[in-house]
Amino acid sequence: MYHCPVTFYLVGLPDEIARIIEDAQPQPSFTHHFTRSDEPEEALTAQASAIFADATGHDATAWARVFAAHRQATTTVTLIVSHDQVPAVEPYFNDIADLWIAPLSAAEASWRFNHWQRACKRYADSWETSQYLEATINSIPSLVWYKSKDGIHHKVNDAFCATANKTKEQVQGRGHAYIWDVEADDPACIESERRVMAAKSTIVSEETVQTSDGTRLLTTYKSPLYNIDGSVMGTVGVGIDVTQERAYEDEIVEKNHTMETIFTTMDCGVITHSLDGTRLLGINQAALDILGYDSAEDLMAAGFDMVAPSVVDEDAGKMRESIATLKNVGDSVSTEYRVRHDNGDIVHVMGNVKLIESDGELLLQRYLLDYTDKKKEEVRKERRQRDLIQALSEDYLLVCSFSLDTKAGEALRVSGDRLRKLDELFAGELNLDSCLGGYINEAVVEEDQAMLRDALSAESLITRLTDESRIHVNYRINHGDVTEYCQATVVRGGDWPQAHNMVLGLRSVDVQTREEMKKKALLEEALTQANKANAAKSAFLSNMSHDIRTPMNAIVGFTTLAASRLDQPEKVEEYLNKIKSSSTHLLSLINDILDMSHIESGKVSLDEQPYNLVDLLDDLYSIIQAETSARQLYFSINTESVRHTEVRCDKLRINQILLNLLGNALKFTNPGGFIKVTLDELPGAPVGYGRYRFTVSDTGIGMSPEFVEHIFDPFERERTSTISGIQGTGLGMSITKNLVDMMHGTISVKSTQGKGTSFTVELTLQLACEGATAAAQEAKTQHVDPSHRLRHSRILLVDDNDLNREIAITLLEDEGFTVEYAVNGCEAVEKIMDAPSGHYQLVLMDVQMPVMNGYEATKAIRRLNDPTRAQVPILAMTADAFEEDRQKALRSGMNGHLTKPVEIDKLFKALDELLS
Repeated sequence: MYHCPVTFYLVGLPDEIARIIEDAQPQPSFTHHFTRSDEPEEALTAQASAIFADATGHDATAWARVFAAHRQATTTVTLIVSHDQVPAVEPYFNDIADLWIAPLSAAEASWRFNHWQRACKRYADSWETSQYLEATINSIPSLVWYKSKDGIHHKVNDAFCATANKTKEQVQGRGHAYIWDVEADDPACIESERRVMAAKSTIVSEETVQTSDGTRLLTTYKSPLYNIDGSVMGTVGVGIDVTQERAYEDEIVEKNHTMETIFTTMDCGVITHSLDGTRLLGINQAALDILGYDSAEDLMAAGFDMVAPSVVDEDAGKMRESIATLKNVGDSVSTEYRVRHDNGDIVHVMGNVKLIESDGELLLQRYLLDYTDKKKEEVRKERRQRDLIQALSEDYLLVCSFSLDTKAGEALRVSGDRLRKLDELFAGELNLDSCLGGYINEAVVEEDQAMLRDALSAESLITRLTDESRIHVNYRINHGDVTEYCQATVVRGGDWPQAHNMVLGLRSVDVQTREEMKKKALLEEALTQANKANAAKSAFLSNMSHDIRTPMNAIVGFTTLAASRLDQPEKVEEYLNKIKSSSTHLLSLINDILDMSHIESGKVSLDEQPYNLVDLLDDLYSIIQAETSARQLYFSINTESVRHTEVRCDKLRINQILLNLLGNALKFTNPGGFIKVTLDELPGAPVGYGRYRFTVSDTGIGMSPEFVEHIFDPFERERTSTISGIQGTGLGMSITKNLVDMMHGTISVKSTQGKGTSFTVELTLQLACEGATAAAQEAKTQHVDPSHRLRHSRILLVDDNDLNREIAITLLEDEGFTVEYAVNGCEAVEKIMDAPSGHYQLVLMDVQMPVMNGYEATKAIRRLNDPTRAQVPILAMTADAFEEDRQKALRSGMNGHLTKPVEIDKLFKALDELLS
């Protein structure tokens, strides 16, 4: 069962001997691993299980010192030395398992190694046997001990120590008196062990020992232990603590005695008679008194035939039927019946009949108990209970009880309202199915009948009342010309597991229900409005998180790469271009996300411009490359089959579609997997258009067929243990589907769990004329070349952020502007007032600033008395990007509105327009 891996460290061995060791077949349960070196190494010594070293021709003392200092405690060291080296290693004999004296032939080395292997095998087998023994004796609750002839305990188990309240170190090596804290060894114990060793057989006996918990009674099994030569060397004992069992036996005897005393003194009648009732074998006086007879002879003379003649006739037949149900020995049945005495008194009897066997004959043993007084008390309590039920159920139109096993019931309260017809439907002996069936058919509105019939069926009530003590079911009835809301309440009653009894109440809840419906309508309306607002917020947050993180990752990644390669201008320029591409995409996303009218209405318009599809995918590659590398994924884009690359399209929306699909591929593809984007041009497009198929495939975890059917539903995510830790709202695919639909395209998915997923998007795009895309790109990348007049303009930059000012001042001064700045609106107003009229040709104004914001500063400037100062062009340059922010800027007196981060082309275009 055990497994023993051995790591051999071979030091300085000749190849011939080393091969003998390495080629040797491992013993069963052993595995071999080898390391070698010419001289001892501390690290390899520390890792080895067995060391074989040839120190001949070397400093044997130094070698032995290394092995002694760095070997593990269980590591065996075998040292090959010459005769004259033996004294040198003598100080380390305790750390060396064996010495092999050189010179050593191959045959001798093989014999010695095989001998070493066999010794290791014997040690491991012995260790396993010891483990088995320890685990066995320490896992059983009985006491186990091993003693020598002279009564010394050489080994005991955990249960022995627990009983003696001593540790193994305290017990092992000690005799009986010390262990059990008595003055002398127990003579009975000594004698039993002597007989075991003399007879050489197992002897069972009982012994009493005194422990810290009191006296314990042990049943002991003692057997002899033998020496190798067959002579007895001691005994092994197993002790079972039977103290508690003996206490239980004594307790049972005492209880039986008590029960017999109670039985003989209590007023309980006992009758024993033959199975056919013709022979009366025994009857006590209590039974005769209950039945109304003076003696057993009087009873037999009156005509006893299983049932006494004094039993009321209608109860006698029921008694005979009950007794007839007894078939097997031990069967019993309880009965209740009445006895009429000669003086006319009625005695209520509670009886029990049991089928027994005595001397091979079947007999009936009966017990009789007079409970007339208790019966009267039950009747009184029942009457009082009915009064209480009547008072407590005043609000109920109907209260009745039913047995769900027999479906029989009784009415406890019934309303006399004729319109509800309850007094007619629940009159007389009640049956659950017929009463409720008639009520449902007669009074309940048709739409609620099936529901109420199912809810109040016996099977449904038994199932629900097993877990619930009370059930409420709401329904509607036709009350005259109006519909009335009612409620059925079912309460579990009695000892439920033995008898499925319940109480049913019907009441009108019309007033409460209609009030609740009004409140619910108001709450639902409020909830609908809240859900609409929450849906807009959720879509906003999901879209922002999903779409912004990917280009941001590219920006951060390529910024880090550019900073680490400042000495490589070409690489830095390449990274800066990729950062610019990702930044442009990110800015477009933010501008669109912050358009709250789009979010609230759920509408997004397409901005179709000439673009090259190959360039689009190249930009996409730049955005996604950093993350695929970080996740150790292989990413490729294939556009070889595309013939017409120049199209009119909304680059941002296509990017959103592809980034959503790639985002899923990244999340659900393990390191080492492949992600591929393929663009194909398909035949069959209308004139002037091209049909394009974008395929995004991966070798990720795939999806189940059930989830694929719902993948484009909002908030859908597959619930599997593989992806339960991956964050996401489940909106990505829904957004993607909506964008594809907006472009009048199609999207489909194929997926196999464990193999991967492939999304296919097909779009029909208008072809752009040759050169249109290049012209559009050039128009986007080239800003308006400022005129000579612009380069001499003086601009007042108002911004409280140091970094924002530094960026803006550098951009403007590089183009020839003279720039002065203010850190808040108040300082800006003061500078314009203090400077000569016409000193500033334009003001770039931030909005959110301390002391005085941009709106207030603009209004203050417009109120200046000097027309030249008051009419200076003011351009808002702010991070407030909503449409209402732009309108607010214009209303405050500003001439234009630009959003941060600054887009250079738009900035200089706006400056050119305002300064022209």
